[in-house]
Amino acid sequence: MIGTILGDRYELLEKIGEGGMAIVYKARCHKLNRFDAVKILKKEFVSDSDLVDKFKKEATAIANLSDNNIVNIFDVGSQGDINYIVMEYVKGKTLKEVIKEDGRLPYDKVLDYGIQISKALDCAHRNNIIHRDIKPQNILVTEEGVLKVTDFGIAKSPDSATITNSKKILGSAHYFSPEQAKGAYIDARTDIYSLGIVLYEMVTGRVPFDAESPVSVALKHIQEAPIPPKQIVQNIPESLNKLILNAIEKEPAKRYKTAKDMMNDLIKIQKNPDSQMQYANIDNGFTRIMDPVNQALLQEELEKDKTIIEDNDEDEDEDEEYKDEDHKKKAGITKKSKKIIIISLMAVLAISLGLLSAYLIDRSSLTTKKNKEVTVPQILNLTKEEAKKVLESNKLKMEVAGTEKSDKKEGTIIDSNPKEGQTAKEGDVVKVIISGGTSAIKVPDLKDVDLKSAKDMIESYELEVGSIDSDFSDTVSKDNVIKQDPAPDKQVEKGTKINLVVSKGPKVVLIGVPNVMSANINDAENALKSSKLAVNKSTEETTDKGKDQKVFYQSIEAGTKVEAGSTINIKYYVYKEPEKLNVGELVGKTISEAQGRANSLGVKLNIGGFAAEDKITALDVTSVLPGGTVTVTAAEKPKKPEKPEKPEKPVEPVEPVEPGEKPKP
Repeated sequence: MIGTILGDRYELLEKIGEGGMAIVYKARCHKLNRFDAVKILKKEFVSDSDLVDKFKKEATAIANLSDNNIVNIFDVGSQGDINYIVMEYVKGKTLKEVIKEDGRLPYDKVLDYGIQISKALDCAHRNNIIHRDIKPQNILVTEEGVLKVTDFGIAKSPDSATITNSKKILGSAHYFSPEQAKGAYIDARTDIYSLGIVLYEMVTGRVPFDAESPVSVALKHIQEAPIPPKQIVQNIPESLNKLILNAIEKEPAKRYKTAKDMMNDLIKIQKNPDSQMQYANIDNGFTRIMDPVNQALLQEELEKDKTIIEDNDEDEDEDEEYKDEDHKKKAGITKKSKKIIIISLMAVLAISLGLLSAYLIDRSSLTTKKNKEVTVPQILNLTKEEAKKVLESNKLKMEVAGTEKSDKKEGTIIDSNPKEGQTAKEGDVVKVIISGGTSAIKVPDLKDVDLKSAKDMIESYELEVGSIDSDFSDTVSKDNVIKQDPAPDKQVEKGTKINLVVSKGPKVVLIGVPNVMSANINDAENALKSSKLAVNKSTEETTDKGKDQKVFYQSIEAGTKVEAGSTINIKYYVYKEPEKLNVGELVGKTISEAQGRANSLGVKLNIGGFAAEDKITALDVTSVLPGGTVTVTAAEKPKKPEKPEKPEKPVEPVEPVEPGEKPKP
């Protein structure tokens, strides 16, 4: 797959991860020139049309989420038998890797991470999306400490730690909720439970429930109570200990109702580790009668779901049964004696239960006669001493359950259990909360936080949102906070208004592109940068020294108006000395042959007065630069001997002739 280009823009560069059903690649988006992450559904699942449809639809829904703590989905597509999702590429580690490297995390970091995760879940839940598989492996931690929740709603193939069933069960065994284990109705509180498990692991370095198989882990989620984190790590605040235990309550109704409620409490603890928080599920002292979990039936149902059964050796199970039967025989326990023992035990149990019921009914009637019902009197806003007198006068006892900061007068009663007007019995204890008085609130740092999250944080700190102005910013993203008043960490009173200035993004400024053609590269680069333009340089070699370092191309014509920060591509020459040509091969050739070869090499011959047929015997140089001149020495071709000339006839002497006489013939 490496090198494949999807959608004519996403080039797969390297494999960076693999899950049960998908492989994740790092890719380059050629259109936007950035790195993305591309998740590709494995080919063995391509034939499952329902799964492919779910893969695409859920990714499309998640793409509509907008939160800094959720990995962005950019694109969804298909190419042949390849189904893929294009996501934000996050450079960093998974939270699981961080926990493995660091072990227990400091509780202040746990609070920071918990706030970011709950913020992401709040965004998803408000858009009717339930993650269903919150675990450290699905949470990415950037190098700047920003958490990104990923894999929203994408089904996973079963492995040793993951349970997936399209009919009823979806989630990872160590992190899923009791209702997921039972295959029951799932809502947003399922994610809250999983987040509670993640917080537990960050605080303690381990998960609360572990076993050799997913089935055993599932049963522990349903039946066993977790060891409180504070028993493992004593130095964490009691408020954080209670928050985690509240989040991982077995019954959804006892947990936080929303991720936002949980986020607000995390912020309160971050602000004041000694915060006193009241949960709806705090034990009121009354005994609850609950239906027991039928472990045998539950395990049988879980065993039916092959997606959560590890590949156990069935023969080994049979051997255990045979060993068990053999042990019973050796002990002398026959089927008949076993039946008698069971009937006897049932009879004894029935008699015992009858006696116990009679005792409890009799005791209850006596208690009812003895203790009269009374109404809890008005004690709010009274001092501790005043409230104690009022309660004692009504034959009730008082116990201080804690102190909380409030706008009520310090030392006065601000809450009670049972509350005013409720019915109690004579001698009952009324637990009260006493006001610790008002306290200054430290203003949170909202810089670079998106506006909606900033408003939520202001409200969670019991402050109010003041004026909201906007301004351009080259450094702060659009819709994020640039400035705030009062400043971060300033101590203010409850209800103080926090004024915000929000970024409109960088101001658009049009710049005229300067002409850098034929300019020296350094001068050209300085001219472009001084015009607030970015430069992308490339080179081309030349053997012409006069062109060295000169710009010969710019991508946007001079004088064109572009936005400040736009990139201008330029090309310039780099001089490279040409290689010398070997002309030694000309020795031995005739002047005529050498002239033809020299022309093809691009050199000149200085042949002096030698003829075309003369052979070259020597050169003044054996190598020369293109266009250079080579002086040759040649041996003259031997001349043919000349034919002898015919001798001329001798001239006969002429006798003198006297005047008037004719010459003799």
